Amino acid sequence: MSENIPVNSSKLLVVMTSLPNFEVAKELARALVEQNLAACVQITSGVQSIYRWEGKICKEQEVLLSAKTTEFKWFEISTFIESAHPYDLPEILAFSPDYCESQYGRWVESEVNSKS
Repeated sequence: MSENIPVNSSKLLVVMTSLPNFEVAKELARALVEQNLAACVQITSGVQSIYRWEGKICKEQEVLLSAKTTEFKWFEISTFIESAHPYDLPEILAFSPDYCESQYGRWVESEVNSKS
């Protein structure tokens, strides 16, 4: 993340990436939670992706991983996903919800900032 962009340590982020199968997604999800990069990770199977890669139209079954973290962890979580991801060019997207239930937001923040 650029140094001149202000970071809100408590602003919730949902970080998403697609993976080739459930086992790879489960391993990555567990690592993200164990390393306090995400408070919670949801895995959605059965995602059909159609995309162009190296000039060819591709169609793949993928698994979508959705990790809840904070803006403060963006650089760390995106770097970790990129290094652990099996794809040459992984999709790593982050969205910040306009609203979030306050207790849930505090829980996410406390989890990613804990030392366990």
